[in-house]
Amino acid sequence: MATTANIHAPLGAATILHVVDAFINVFDSAVERYENRKTRKILSGLTDAQLEDIGLERADIANI
Repeated sequence: MATTANIHAPLGAATILHVVDAFINVFDSAVERYENRKTRKILSGLTDAQLEDIGLERADIANI
C-alpha cells in the first residue's frame, strides 16, 4: 500500500509547485489589498451619522 510518505515528486515538480504557490500567494495578497482599499474608499464616502449606524467611527476606516 502506498502512502504519501512513500511517494516522492521529482525535484522539478516540487520546484514548480513552490513557484506556483508563490505566485498564488502574491496574487491573493494583491486581491486582498485591492478589496480593502475599495472598502476604505466606500466607507470614506459615508457621513459620520452613517458610519455610526454601522458601528464605526471615521478613525476606524484606516484599520480596515
